[in-house]
Amino acid sequence: MRSLFRLLSPTRAAPAKPRVQRDTIGFTLDDGSCIDVLRVRDPRARRVKLSVDERGARLSMPLRASLVTGERFLHEHRDWLAAQLAVHVPTTGAGLQRDVTEGLPLRGTMHALRWATGRATRLDFDFDGDLLFTTPARAGDAALQRGARDFYEAQGRADVGRWLPKYLHELPRAPRRIVFRRTTSQWGSLAPDGSLSLDLALVLARPSAFEYVLVHELCHLLHADHSRRFWAEVEARCPDWRAERDYFRAQGRILKSQLRGLLAG
Repeated sequence: MRSLFRLLSPTRAAPAKPRVQRDTIGFTLDDGSCIDVLRVRDPRARRVKLSVDERGARLSMPLRASLVTGERFLHEHRDWLAAQLAVHVPTTGAGLQRDVTEGLPLRGTMHALRWATGRATRLDFDFDGDLLFTTPARAGDAALQRGARDFYEAQGRADVGRWLPKYLHELPRAPRRIVFRRTTSQWGSLAPDGSLSLDLALVLARPSAFEYVLVHELCHLLHADHSRRFWAEVEARCPDWRAERDYFRAQGRILKSQLRGLLAG
């Protein structure tokens, strides 16, 4: 009877856990430019914190902190915020613009860009080694961004196609497939099924750094961890891997920001 009574008795609902609250607020910098700041009120936060990455500015606050406290914190750190935005977020807010954008980053250098009118949207090298972006006269921003993404992915696949054969004979198997994605933090990853994912922004980096990331992920086919044996395999194939790692630490956010600006978000 007691068991039946417990089953039929109404149960008290557990108190709802506080949820993370997100909204966007506008903020004006000293130069008059207006930016959006992601405000996050998190029950796990212990203090007010301001951070900036290639996605923009983020203000993290405890739930108990007042909105006025957050706004005051922004004002007190406006100089730091402007400096960080200049490093991490593209200043060309308009992104890729027909007949306006004069150059595109690729393989660690800036390449001159010319524009032409044609039936289809296509970005590629011309006979002089410069970039030529051909588009219909009425092509919109989305078409330009697709054309730029297709070009960068094709260049990335061409680079991997040149480098991969010299490493395959030393591996137990080849990657199941190779895909390019836009990521916020990682440069590459190897899935358990052998699929290799690479950040599209690698095509903007110097080639030696891009090849290091490829080698790093291929070596995970030999050792899934980051043990000494793993790093020994990396060093055997890429003796300068430390310099390439330092390059990404110094330039990585800029590369991701450049790509984000060109492909608009």
